[in-house]
Amino acid sequence: MAAAPKSPATSSTALYKTALRKAKRKNEVEAEVNYLNITAMLDMMTIILVFLLKTMASSSASLPQSKDLTLPSSVLAAEPHQEGVAVVVTKSQILVGDDPNPVVVLPTRESLAQSGLDAKYKKAGINDLHIVPLANALLAVRETDKQIRLAKGQDPNSSEAIVIVDESTPYRLLMEVLFTLGQSSFGKYHLMVLQAKKT
Repeated sequence: MAAAPKSPATSSTALYKTALRKAKRKNEVEAEVNYLNITAMLDMMTIILVFLLKTMASSSASLPQSKDLTLPSSVLAAEPHQEGVAVVVTKSQILVGDDPNPVVVLPTRESLAQSGLDAKYKKAGINDLHIVPLANALLAVRETDKQIRLAKGQDPNSSEAIVIVDESTPYRLLMEVLFTLGQSSFGKYHLMVLQAKKT
């Protein structure tokens, strides 16, 4: 028994559907993302906000003045520097970084102006400039700063410090602090002052 021939209408519908499928496949384009994924953006903004708050909280520029610490005034020619380990020299103590415990408790201003700190704080006697407790505190902070500099891709061979001193600090004590910074691999240091009006 011979097969019945297909009717022209059935074959043209099958050909039409085949041609339509081919055309669809040929003109198919990858779906575009036409919406914004807000979750990832919120995560990113939260991380940035936490980072900024932490930076502002630990900034030495937010240091409150008191009877024990009054900053000297000066005319600034450039923008103040914000990066570095804070070394604070008040009227009564020396502090390093965020540690509230004093590294050295200072004697009276008169004895400081004559010979600097006592010999018990020095490496080689009263005439030496190297303050041993300050150097020990700086070396501990320096190790942390070295790791941070390596992670940021910066030069780890020296660190920076922001020296915050009271305006009545004797020159001899300031020189001892700066000398100790240099001996502790702090290649740069910045003195913090109050911006005075230009005359």
